Amino acid sequence: MKYQPGDKILVLLTDEEGSVVEIMNEKMVLVEVKGVKFPIYTDQIDFPYFKMFSQKFKAEKKKVFIDQVQKEKAMPKVKEGNGIKLSFIPVFDKDIFDDDIVEKFKLYLLNQNETAYTFTYNLMIGGESDFQLKNTLEPLSDFYLHDVRFEDLSDSPRFEFEFALKEPDKKKAPYYETSLKLKAKQLFKKIEEIQLKNEPSFSYPLFEDYPDKLVEEKVDLGRLGNAGFRIYDANKIRHNLEPARTVVDLHIEKLTDSWKHLSNFEILSMQLKAFEKYYELAVAHHQPSLTIIHGVGIGKLRDEIHDILRLKKEVKSFVNQYSPQFGYGATEIYFEYK
Repeated sequence: MKYQPGDKILVLLTDEEGSVVEIMNEKMVLVEVKGVKFPIYTDQIDFPYFKMFSQKFKAEKKKVFIDQVQKEKAMPKVKEGNGIKLSFIPVFDKDIFDDDIVEKFKLYLLNQNETAYTFTYNLMIGGESDFQLKNTLEPLSDFYLHDVRFEDLSDSPRFEFEFALKEPDKKKAPYYETSLKLKAKQLFKKIEEIQLKNEPSFSYPLFEDYPDKLVEEKVDLGRLGNAGFRIYDANKIRHNLEPARTVVDLHIEKLTDSWKHLSNFEILSMQLKAFEKYYELAVAHHQPSLTIIHGVGIGKLRDEIHDILRLKKEVKSFVNQYSPQFGYGATEIYFEYK
């Protein structure tokens, strides 16, 4: 390897000097220039010694008094598209056969908006929180999150974010939640793509424009009553709801008689809609627990339900374990009300 960490280098394109921070692979290193770290190919940098001995000697500059100094124009930051992205920079290593393998990923938040945000970040691996972070993302800037080992990303990783405006706006939403769930197959495909295109990283969009505040429409209860609608006291709403269930079977034949013509997507959508209905009824009736029968199969319905449950504030815990009645085909949900 031509370069080593700590070496002084010169970026050929910009003629700026910096230093090597980390060796990423045979063709790429991570450098730091003026406090900014970024990956770069080794053929785009050189040692600064040639410049030092080849450049022409410059005459000593005349002294300039403070009132004669012209103000420098600030260089505008380049805006490339819109939105917030989560960027992955793979760091390669060699295996015993001298082939390139991905050792880890460096994760960055990329802000292409001219707005500053505060954010909360949580990495879920195997259903458990592995890393958490709260910080600020400045306009048109990149923010380094952390390194993630390649093998950890094969265990159903979920990247959860909650964004808010650094400067609150009454017309904008108080916060915005989004998440990204990756599968190992997707990562392998992305790595192959950037290697073919000779690119250093790949990214996933989190959102483009921060959402506006939802305007709640005020309902004229008097007009509804005069029109023949029944109006209930909110304190007695549970008395007028459909009865809740402690066990809900989501097998499609239990939900509808005419299901054989439905596609897999339509079946899954109907099952999730039924799950949401009986979940909300259980919460409205303050049930202590709810059992959802989803079957075993390939686990698609189970995984979708578990992803939803992780975001529900009323859920104290949930478990998918063997039971004599349902085997591994059911998830037990336990609620906690505040």
